[in-house]
Amino acid sequence: MKVLIVGGGGREHAIAASVAKSGKVKKIYCAPGNAGIAQIAECVPIGVMEFDALTAFAVEKGVDLVIVGMDDPLVGGLVDVLEAAGLRVFGPRKNAAILEGSKAFSKDLMKKYGIPTAAYETFDSPEAALAYLEKAPMPIVLKADGLALGKGVLICRTPEEAKAGVVSIMQEKQFGDAGNRLVIEEFMTGREVSVLSFVDGKTIRTMTSAQDHKRAGDGDTGLNTGGMGTFSPSPFYTPEVDAFCQKYIYQATVDAMAAEGRPFQGIIFFGLMLTEKGPRVLEYNARFGDPEAQVVLPRMKSDIIEVMEACIDGSLDKVELTFADNAAVCVVLASGGYPVSYEKGFPITGLERFAQKEDVFCFHAGTKEAGGSIVTNGGRVLGITALGKDLKAARAAAYDAAAWVSFEKKYMRHDIGKAIDEAEQ
Repeated sequence: MKVLIVGGGGREHAIAASVAKSGKVKKIYCAPGNAGIAQIAECVPIGVMEFDALTAFAVEKGVDLVIVGMDDPLVGGLVDVLEAAGLRVFGPRKNAAILEGSKAFSKDLMKKYGIPTAAYETFDSPEAALAYLEKAPMPIVLKADGLALGKGVLICRTPEEAKAGVVSIMQEKQFGDAGNRLVIEEFMTGREVSVLSFVDGKTIRTMTSAQDHKRAGDGDTGLNTGGMGTFSPSPFYTPEVDAFCQKYIYQATVDAMAAEGRPFQGIIFFGLMLTEKGPRVLEYNARFGDPEAQVVLPRMKSDIIEVMEACIDGSLDKVELTFADNAAVCVVLASGGYPVSYEKGFPITGLERFAQKEDVFCFHAGTKEAGGSIVTNGGRVLGITALGKDLKAARAAAYDAAAWVSFEKKYMRHDIGKAIDEAEQ
């Protein structure tokens, strides 16, 4: 079969690598792709929001399955457009992708159906939000309602910080139209865990757990980013936590979306906080996480195409989802200055070493081919992922491999997986 993947980051490279392992797939296209994806797929210069061009290309090439990797086209309704042209598509339709597209919608959904989450209020005007903050306990969390590349969340320790955050999000439009509406949320403490899942509208199959590192600097300092590294599985995601989440969060969310007339087919990403009072939902995403996909998919033993087709056909209950009994760690190599401002176009060396290794992967995020060389082309440039018999072995291998790669102004965190050590204390 022929497969088209929509996107061009590290997540889509990880998806493409998994798709390439399926015996069902003969040809992979990726729009727009990147220099790494180009090694296993034919990349086509079509943007992820060019819905008509994507549809025309898929029809012309006789594509059998389209996989939409990114949030913007999902929330914008690409799946609906492709399906209207008679194409088979993996990903939620627009009315279901709102689960990620609107924080206010997802919070209201959880409140209505009793799904555990933080207390919150929603505001449509900065004046109302500022008035609420006069009596709100600190610290507190501000969330832009719409999509903000994973960066639209501010944790404010003082009233002054919180008020400045409201001005930044709602008046100065730091995150554009995503900040037209604001969710102000109770600050929760505990371990963060990410759990990805396949969903067919009624049945849910969860994948192995992971944990991301959002802050730019070591010790969880600096600004929020799209993710500086991740590991899988989380040592804090116990069988007891899983049993609670399966009953009160995972299936409950799928059932709630169906009850609202928004059946969800695709990937639901559950961002969880393991609080003293039990697991709570921090956020939903309507697609694979990035860089969570880079540690979860290399551990998946099941054929990803079979699972995705079961989601489309509503037969996920007949599929067994299995993962290897190992661990994975991903270290993101970023451009100096990310996530604020950074330069592009620096040549990358050392990539050839990955071809010689079975359990070490270099997932390209922000790269392109220029003049016969692969150069930097984004804030997050590469995701260096390693498998190991346990988390410590995987971490050591990932950092060893990260040292193979060089480019000007290369930046990375040096404490990815610090929770691995804390779990033993």
